[in-house]
Amino acid sequence: MLGFAAAGLLLGLSGGLAPGPLLALVASETLRHGVRAGVAVALAPLLTDPPIVLAALLALRPLTGQDLPLALLHLGGGLYLAWLSLESLRFRGAALPPVASGNALRRGVIANFLNPNPYLFWLAVGAPTVLAAWRLEPLAAAAFIAAFYLPLVGAKAALALLLNRLRHALRSRGYVVLMRGLGGLLIAYALLWLYEGGRRLAMG
Repeated sequence: MLGFAAAGLLLGLSGGLAPGPLLALVASETLRHGVRAGVAVALAPLLTDPPIVLAALLALRPLTGQDLPLALLHLGGGLYLAWLSLESLRFRGAALPPVASGNALRRGVIANFLNPNPYLFWLAVGAPTVLAAWRLEPLAAAAFIAAFYLPLVGAKAALALLLNRLRHALRSRGYVVLMRGLGGLLIAYALLWLYEGGRRLAMG
């Protein structure tokens, strides 16, 4: 169970800090409308992700125990994680696009629904991990999900608090170093998924 929780923390922290539409919106809302608006955007995944997670689990559950489909999923998930790690390793700072005023939470929900990353993550990585954890112990699946969303939402909320004081945090050297360090950890996790995919492909 601790292994699944650790994986959730790594993936959630990487997703929480990775540049993307939602992170940019958190930063923009904070700088334009204050920390409460930024935190409201950070909470958007808690509203948008449950149907995505449920749909991914229902779609992949019939494949449980079938080596060939699971091998392809692991290979696809490993390649996706490798792509995310390269994005983190190439990170040099995030830009802050301007946004219009209005309801911050509503814009966060729309931005996250239209963002392909949650769909790709849950189909390629999240749902297979939850199903594997569930076979081991239902509590392990719950630990993975909780450990994933805590830093995913918490990192963005913390960034809003930080940006409320330091307006150039997204381009700071410390933030760049942190993102590149997470990229290195993601490479290791991607290699594990690729190894598991290769092993299942050989068995199939």
